[in-house]
Amino acid sequence: MTLPHDRYCAEIAHQVEQLRAVVTSGADLAATVPTCPDWTLEQLVLHMGGVLRWSGTLVRTRAQENIADEEVPRGDGPETPGDAAALDAWLAEAGELVVDALREAGPDAKVWSWAGDQTAAFWARRMAHEITVHRADATLAAGLPYDVAPEIAADAIDEWLEIVQLMGRRGEAEQPLRAGGSMHLHATDAAPEANAEWLVEGTGEGIVWRRGHEKATVALRGPLTSMLLALYRRLPLDGPGLEVVGDREVLEFWLDRATFG
Repeated sequence: MTLPHDRYCAEIAHQVEQLRAVVTSGADLAATVPTCPDWTLEQLVLHMGGVLRWSGTLVRTRAQENIADEEVPRGDGPETPGDAAALDAWLAEAGELVVDALREAGPDAKVWSWAGDQTAAFWARRMAHEITVHRADATLAAGLPYDVAPEIAADAIDEWLEIVQLMGRRGEAEQPLRAGGSMHLHATDAAPEANAEWLVEGTGEGIVWRRGHEKATVALRGPLTSMLLALYRRLPLDGPGLEVVGDREVLEFWLDRATFG
């Protein structure tokens, strides 16, 4: 179950504000991002702002096919590299552009995407979770605290499982669970009514998953935010509050293969 369209729009705006706070915190923009070691902090922010501008352009123009990077207005960043104030202003504008485009379009507007859902709703959800995870990269690099609203973290796990399932069915990624294997994810800090537990099973045709408390080959237990970051390989399996119960190799096999892009 997804969240309302405007909830995603509000979360994108919130996450942009939080990422801007990292940019203006005095953090070294040239520092390497440990969870994305090919990027500096500045390059990570440029990537995120560029993706926001790209998706916002898709939605604003109701694009029915992909748009090349060079067609995205100011998609390559501010004119003065290494300038935190300029980077902050450029990122703020990117956030406004995408949120305004998504709110004006509404969830049902037809827009190209790389997934099955060809609507603006896809981009609202995808951008909310894209920036949620990349803000973790930035805050971890800057040594700043990080948290996520529980409903956003749980929906990000739902979306991640959907993406892994889609990539496997398309043959674009190796299946992350062998047939007969299973994985249980259990958020220990979520209210019972949130149903923040998942069972993922491997089949001959790919993975299937559902929310719920069920026995599995391996279980990952811990706080919801830590579990989200571990699934995105932003935290190790022995990260804060995390516990692996059962066949750890099954979970490590998953993390090695559950990817896209």
